[in-house]
Amino acid sequence: MSVEQPLFEYKYEGYAYSYPHKLAYRNFDPIISMQETWETEPKDSLFLYLHIPFCEMRCGFCNLFTIANPNEKIVDTYLETLHVQATAVMNSIGKAHFSRMAVGGGTPTFLEMNQLKKLFSIIENDLGAKPAEIPFSFEMSPKTISLEKLQYLHSKGVDRVSIGIQSFIDSETKSLGRPQKNKEVYHALDTIRSVSFKTLNLDLIYGAYGQTMESWIASLEEALVYKPEELYLYPLYVRPLTGLDKREAEKKDLRYALYTQAKELLLANGYEQVSMRMFRLKSPLDKLNNLIYCCQEDGMIGLGAGARSYTKNIHYSSEYAVGRKNVKEIIHEYSLKNAKDFSIIDYGFILSNEEQKRRYLIKSLLHSEGLDTKRYHELFHSNPLSDYPALQQLIEHQMAIIQNETMVLTSKGIDYSDAIGPWLYSEEVNALIQQFELR
Repeated sequence: MSVEQPLFEYKYEGYAYSYPHKLAYRNFDPIISMQETWETEPKDSLFLYLHIPFCEMRCGFCNLFTIANPNEKIVDTYLETLHVQATAVMNSIGKAHFSRMAVGGGTPTFLEMNQLKKLFSIIENDLGAKPAEIPFSFEMSPKTISLEKLQYLHSKGVDRVSIGIQSFIDSETKSLGRPQKNKEVYHALDTIRSVSFKTLNLDLIYGAYGQTMESWIASLEEALVYKPEELYLYPLYVRPLTGLDKREAEKKDLRYALYTQAKELLLANGYEQVSMRMFRLKSPLDKLNNLIYCCQEDGMIGLGAGARSYTKNIHYSSEYAVGRKNVKEIIHEYSLKNAKDFSIIDYGFILSNEEQKRRYLIKSLLHSEGLDTKRYHELFHSNPLSDYPALQQLIEHQMAIIQNETMVLTSKGIDYSDAIGPWLYSEEVNALIQQFELR
């Protein structure tokens, strides 16, 4: 394997936000007992994720597990099933402590106030989580928030709000299949800033149709007016079965040039780069919070139709779809499940020791904290550079360095994250991804 091959000449192969990708999941035969799966797992520092798969609109670039504008009955039924699932899961896994939590989607603030209160009853009463005592993130969109909702979320312990803006240029959001007006965006951000959330994160997308360097910098500068503690910059990927899949992509790919200008601007304005996508205002407290939960090692409980859960060697979820009809069908099937259904695991991926190593490697290396080779040895009794000799090529090409027994990507290496991540996938996972029939 060589960094000279085309994989490294092209920077945008795919976002390795998790490993293995959900496209590698398959039905389990036989099915697995959730109780037996978790009985030997450490449960003193878990991530809790709740998935609300509803939005006020389906953006053209979106391949998330969500549907737009469901009727109220569908949402209420979903929350009732979430209550059943939460109770069944906690009965199966036993006593657990959550060190970090998030509610995502979809758009969780699509819920009305009475539905939000139902959600928090599940979080606090069924799951026994203490959101006011741990880092707690909540996703939202400009059209779905109100001062009442924000004040309620703050009172319940939400300390990080993440809002998808994508662009401050109306024509660009329209081209992304996200018809929103800046008037709504500014009102939403002003309202958020009127409530004392510790962290505001803004999501922006670069590479939109018709976007120029000037318009991209204008969006970034508008974002900086609100001094967000975090910014996530996402390159546009046109994925199958999404609204943008039906359009012809522009021939000229400006994404890397847009990214490098954004990187330069944010670093000059007091931000540090945590990963290719994440930029954060420098804060010792944020770093301290990051030590509470280690995504490479600690498990995750995911609840909801699109959520995934992790143990050391088993990743599992519901089935995956992108097309509206199929997503709606899976959500409907989820809403029909009972406690017994939620006590078993029937779809996912079993990680061999080799795949556990790869996951640890990928999740560590693509983050600014890097790959702790000493900790890797403690976990796997081997050395990552011996296990994966190709890593040496990252060092030779000045994409990574080793300092204090930690392998970290250089600035150049971070820029190539979307090539490096897929480059490290196993042949088995790549084959499963290629064989997956997206629907």
